[in-house]
Amino acid sequence: MRLRPIRFLLATGLLFALAHPACALEYRSTGRAALLYDAPSTAAAKVAIAGGGLPLEVVVDTDAWVKVRDPSGRLAWIEKSALGGPKSVMVKADVSVIRQQPRADADVVFRAERGLLLEIAGDPDPYGWLPVRHADGLAGWLPMHEVWGR
Repeated sequence: MRLRPIRFLLATGLLFALAHPACALEYRSTGRAALLYDAPSTAAAKVAIAGGGLPLEVVVDTDAWVKVRDPSGRLAWIEKSALGGPKSVMVKADVSVIRQQPRADADVVFRAERGLLLEIAGDPDPYGWLPVRHADGLAGWLPMHEVWGR
């Protein structure tokens, strides 16, 4: 008779875990321009060139190679030594407004168009705002849902 509450709690916990899967993605940025390959070998076919600072989603990590997804969704392999630049994000919104404070009503610092790379300047706040820095030195906050790579 006492097993029923335990079973209920276990079942409830399992359903909760399945309903909210972990979605901790890992992103790394290229430290320099690098070739992307269709297999983990320099003898494999070259599929693209990744510019310096490009954020890539890590799919598989091995000793010398990393399988990544680029912002267009393409899967490819990159030499691990090519990764490790400052963490960056790519603007995915048509235009993202970078603000002085992490608030929608804060003063505008600059506007960033789709495809612009921005360096991550710190940890996001609890409300989904990410501090970023432009290559020219301008810095501010933008909503995390407007960028790819975080």
